[in-house]
Order: sequence, then structure tokens, then C-alpha cells
Amino acid sequence: MGHHKLQRFAENLTFPNLFQVGFGELSEQGFALRGRWGEHFGNAHPITLELGCGKGDYTLALARIHPERNYIGVDIKGARLWRGAKTALEEPLPNVAFIRTRIEMVDCFFAAGEVDEIWLTFCDPQPKKPNKRLTSPRFLDTYARFLAPGSTLHLKTDSQELYDYTLNEVLPTCEAEVLFSTSDLYHSDYEGEAKLTQTYYESLFLAQGKPITYIQWQTK
Repeated sequence: MGHHKLQRFAENLTFPNLFQVGFGELSEQGFALRGRWGEHFGNAHPITLELGCGKGDYTLALARIHPERNYIGVDIKGARLWRGAKTALEEPLPNVAFIRTRIEMVDCFFAAGEVDEIWLTFCDPQPKKPNKRLTSPRFLDTYARFLAPGSTLHLKTDSQELYDYTLNEVLPTCEAEVLFSTSDLYHSDYEGEAKLTQTYYESLFLAQGKPITYIQWQTK
């Protein structure tokens, strides 16, 4: 492991906006802020999650324009989270936090109805393992444990397969209303937050002429 990565892992432990809880501790004691995130943020503002957030590009961009909301990025990669957490402290963005955990365990961190928006930005399309896709029924059931009724979810991806799977196979079978969908976001008439920022990989995909797809839907 590189020296810089070790430094970042050590610094992560000092960040008040980055939460890391081991599986054993989570199983035995639970997460202290579950159902009580307002105590961390000092307000009762609505919560948006970015799952598989990487460096937190969307978490940070959205938080800058919506101080009336709280944003939490979730990822398992500590070195990536370091960048997002450090930026949020430097700016500062007091409405931003990060959690280092696997997405499979995200419901351990939030109580029923505590979250009302989720962004999925360029997550792994898992071409050979549909059950591991973050829009699979398995994961949507996990999110339902902490989403408020009428919550909004967003999928932004370069994967046509993941887009088709979500739009045509998954969403028609669950209680969801598709608000907008496009197989080519930047050549559509959409004007909204999905165009707010571009991740590093998104910029690469666009430079290669690869279309970016987007779905926005609402739970019932």
C-alpha cells in the first residue's frame, strides 16, 4: 500500500464528517446516529444519499447549491472518501458527511423514513451478476427500509445495459413512477441537476463519444 494512501487512511480517522464503523461493532452496538442524523448536522433538513460516491462529486456539487438539505456520500474506498471529506471541511460545507461502508449495509445507518433522495452515479453495472446491481430488486428493497414515501431516486450511467435493465425490467415490477428517462442525457431536453457536474470517468466517457443515460423515478 502506498505511503500517501496510508496517510489518507490515518487522516480519515480525524475527520468529523467521515464515519467508519466495523462490521462487528455495527452488528453488536448499531450506529449511534441511526435515526438521529439531525444531531450531527444540527438541523432536521431532508437527507440525500449518493451511493457508491467515490470522491463525492455529486454530494459536494449538490450541497453547494442546496444548503437547505443535508448530503451523505457512501462508498467503501477510504482513499476516495478522503478527498470528498477533506474538500467539505476546507470549503466548508457543513451539510455534507460521508460513510465508509458496503452498500449492502447502508440500511444499518438510517432509520425508517430518514432519507428522501438517492443518487446512483456511474455504479458498477455488474454485467454478469444482475443481483449485485444497485438498482436490482434486492437493493431497492434495502433502500425502502429507510426511504420516506414519495422519495426520488436517480440513476446516471454510461452503461446501456444497466439503464435498460433498470427502466424495462425492474421499475415496471415495483411501486415506482418514472419521472424522466433518456438514453442520451446531453442530447436530450433535460435541464436539471443530473447535468450539474461531471465525474472524472464521466468526462472520459463523453470524450470517447459515449452517451450518458439517466433515469429519475419516485417511490409511492
